[in-house]
Amino acid sequence: MEHVDVIIVGAGISGIGVAAHLRQRQPDRTFVMLEGRHAIGGTWDLFRYPGIRSDSDMYTFGYAFKPWVADRNLATAEAIRNYLHETVDEYNLEPHIRFHHRVLEAAWSSTERRWRLRVQRKDGGVVDLTCHFLVTGTGYYNYERGHTPDLPGLDTFEGQVIHPQHWPENLDYAGKRVLIVGSGATAVTLVPEMAKTAAHVTMLQRSPTFVISRPAQDPVAMWLKRWFPAGMAHTMVRTKNTVMGWLLYRLAQGIPERIRKYLLDQAREGTEGKVDVDVHFNPKYNPWDQRLCLIPEGDLFEALKSDRADIVTDTIERFGPTGVTLASGQTIDADIVVTATGLQLQVLGGIDMSIDGRPLDAADLVTYKGVMFGNVPNWMAVIGYTSASWTLKVDLAAIWLCRLFDHMERHGFDVATPRYTTGETQPYMAKLSSAGYIQRGLAQMPRQGTTAPWLNRDDYFGDVMSLRWGTIDDGVLAFKRVEDARPVAPGVTTSAGVRG
Repeated sequence: MEHVDVIIVGAGISGIGVAAHLRQRQPDRTFVMLEGRHAIGGTWDLFRYPGIRSDSDMYTFGYAFKPWVADRNLATAEAIRNYLHETVDEYNLEPHIRFHHRVLEAAWSSTERRWRLRVQRKDGGVVDLTCHFLVTGTGYYNYERGHTPDLPGLDTFEGQVIHPQHWPENLDYAGKRVLIVGSGATAVTLVPEMAKTAAHVTMLQRSPTFVISRPAQDPVAMWLKRWFPAGMAHTMVRTKNTVMGWLLYRLAQGIPERIRKYLLDQAREGTEGKVDVDVHFNPKYNPWDQRLCLIPEGDLFEALKSDRADIVTDTIERFGPTGVTLASGQTIDADIVVTATGLQLQVLGGIDMSIDGRPLDAADLVTYKGVMFGNVPNWMAVIGYTSASWTLKVDLAAIWLCRLFDHMERHGFDVATPRYTTGETQPYMAKLSSAGYIQRGLAQMPRQGTTAPWLNRDDYFGDVMSLRWGTIDDGVLAFKRVEDARPVAPGVTTSAGVRG
């Protein structure tokens, strides 16, 4: 049985980021990355719908250690995949990645002080691997299926029905009428892109979402890149954008009506009176109670000003063979229906986890500093920010992990466990707890406490102090020392460089 120091589950933004940090900061530590699919990239390889792009600026969505050198601020999925491939090449990560390796079970043994993983390969065979430390970078949604609500009569619709998570290759929608059901980041990306060639695109939403337009290129970044080395310019822009994002969130929480007015005024200016902004872009909730949808260069507004796209805010009465009838009595004919209705949450990547034979239920877990969980040894789960770029958290979590390894090695520890007893808890993703996809999966999500270190801060600057500079041995994280050398169990092989 093969044994390594660290197993990383997932080769997307999170897994690649952690692996690159290990290569830089822990060069002697052995690790493998297990990827259930055929390629790296995670979300950015799975989703293939027209126009797919980042809804965070790439100076914060990219890694701190790898400058974003392209001009476009909100990058396409292809550009993000290229960036990740460059990272894999630069840090020689490919030999560590095993594709078509889907983790079925992860079991911790207190006796052996290691995780044992059962992994299914493409050929259907199952192999076992062990590690001292487990890192899951699997995100929090189900890759196999998205969320489609009950849409009455949809089965009677005679055209194509498509979920963006499973976009057909080479779909021809030129000259066709497209109905997009949804109002989130996917919908606002699809509308302007599909409107370029479709006969007409209608965005049908039950309730509005706040939308904010940003330049496709950051003028400050462009200036800095002309005058400073790439790494220095990247750091300066990343810092600027992190501060600006944090400030916008704080202002939205502190003076929500003024931020609402700013967003609505921007939408009015962008649509030039062609759209009733108070109906279609004015949600009942306050700004940043749910994520803002970023659009580059106001492309959604431009599409809605044309004759090729419109937006309707109403509820669905029933689908029929040729389209949909709304509660207001309005009918919309369509050749293609796109159900951009969101994600289906899935924590732990669908892995059955256990400790000494006792199953772990994600809903019973309480986070420790947003990186580990109470009473679970040697496991870090990388889950990015909801109110800022995902990758800001990836970098901090990976740095904290390397600091933890350094501390354990200096003191001869081989097990680290956050000790949790009891206390008041709240939703793990408290900042977005009103969002529909969070509400749907709330019962299966981990929890967080109300005081440190059991908080998932979802705040970059707070996490800088906690994860980058905070004390590792904080009195909550309990350690066990390496026992005297023992013979390796029969049939177990260890890779070079493995400690313990």
